[in-house]
Amino acid sequence: MASPKTVNAKNLEDLGAPRLANLLLEVTEGDAEMRRRLRMELMAVQSPELLEKEVAKRLSTIARSKSELSLSQQRKLLKDLENQRRLIVDQIGPRKADTALSLIWQLLDLSEAVLYRCVEDPRRLIVFFRQVHQDGADFASHASVKPEDLADRVCGYILSNSFAQFDDLLATMAEPLGQSGLQHLKHNLIALSQKEQSIPKEEDRTVIGWSSSGPIYEDYIRSLSMKSAISDALKNIADLLGDVDGYIARYTKEQHRFAKIATDIAVRLVAAGRAGEALTFLDNADHRGDNYLPYYDDFAWLDTRIAALEALGRVDDAQTMRWECFKAWFSTRHLRDYIRKLPDFEDFEAEEKALDHAVQGDDWEAALWFLIEWPAYDRAAGMVVAHQHELDGNEYELLGPVADALSEKYPLAATLVLRAMIDFTLDHTRSSRYRYAANHLAECESLAKRIYDFGPFEPHDAYMQRLRAEHPRKNAFWQKLA
Repeated sequence: MASPKTVNAKNLEDLGAPRLANLLLEVTEGDAEMRRRLRMELMAVQSPELLEKEVAKRLSTIARSKSELSLSQQRKLLKDLENQRRLIVDQIGPRKADTALSLIWQLLDLSEAVLYRCVEDPRRLIVFFRQVHQDGADFASHASVKPEDLADRVCGYILSNSFAQFDDLLATMAEPLGQSGLQHLKHNLIALSQKEQSIPKEEDRTVIGWSSSGPIYEDYIRSLSMKSAISDALKNIADLLGDVDGYIARYTKEQHRFAKIATDIAVRLVAAGRAGEALTFLDNADHRGDNYLPYYDDFAWLDTRIAALEALGRVDDAQTMRWECFKAWFSTRHLRDYIRKLPDFEDFEAEEKALDHAVQGDDWEAALWFLIEWPAYDRAAGMVVAHQHELDGNEYELLGPVADALSEKYPLAATLVLRAMIDFTLDHTRSSRYRYAANHLAECESLAKRIYDFGPFEPHDAYMQRLRAEHPRKNAFWQKLA
């Protein structure tokens, strides 16, 4: 149980209403925003209709403001906006969904103007407006708004999204929009995309930049932005309606050959049970190399192609592709999937084959990381010993985890890795890493107690003597060993 001294709602109730009222007056002294909040909370109790008008009035006042907003002023405004939102959600919404929705629209309507006033990063305000989307969707589901009217409202926000504050709006509003609302929105956006844009007279155009071909006009950039917004919205609507062909139609034939676009289309076709068409899109993508592998590790393309092959019943082809993915990029995930799909008793042999491939390959650094990730620490330790002269001590992002992984069972290999980082730090006088190098050296001393045979490598004492002989003047390093 919480202590009676803990500040929580239950314990505060014991103070009684009069004492709490006096405390509220005391702590809100000089805080105009909190006093406004208290006044509105009183209105909610005494006159709900007056509260509605007061919230609308406050939002109108904010919308009319023109002054620039510094970061501290943004925080103050954000607190004000959040207070208004809470009053709408907690006090007005439960009684009047229609009124609450209207006020939510008024709150979202002011977003563009508010964000334009920000002279510093407005990220917190953008996040706030995105959170308001869900409030709008909740009230729209209970209000008497028609899906078509809701679609018109959403359309307006899609076209006035200069700060990406409405990026998630369509997905959030999908449920209250329903099929009819989404179809209405789709037709509106298509009509807008087909509408010919008039070009203002030269004297009425605003130049906002220059390119090699001449001036860049504000109306031109605005037109491009609107076309992009409409295109993205239509693709999202197609997804929400389950309209794969509608999604495909948003791209040109030339764009169908772009690897990312082909993959996005194929994902939807596989989900729609049209794996054969998905495979065609993937195989026509421009970046394909030998054996249907891309020229680089585009795992989205690869995974989608594997899914299409599986859906078509081409299990052996899918397995071959998983194996090729592993061989090309030491992809642990593809190897695990490959082994999991094998018949019983074939998994051990396949794993050994994969580990042999890693050890025998030319890209030993990538293979080392794979062996640590798999894990196969015995093979990784052997690779470290075999390539100890090639260890690059500057690659501490790789070598650090390798040393940690091998230290328990393979102290000699871990020591060689740590020495590589120490040697690089001292040989190149990387003073910013002296602290880490000193820690590595202390760890080597600890590991040496568990190494019974250093073989062809220097024992720890000999290594220490060599370091002192080669770097006697690096006092900043040696002091960290004290």
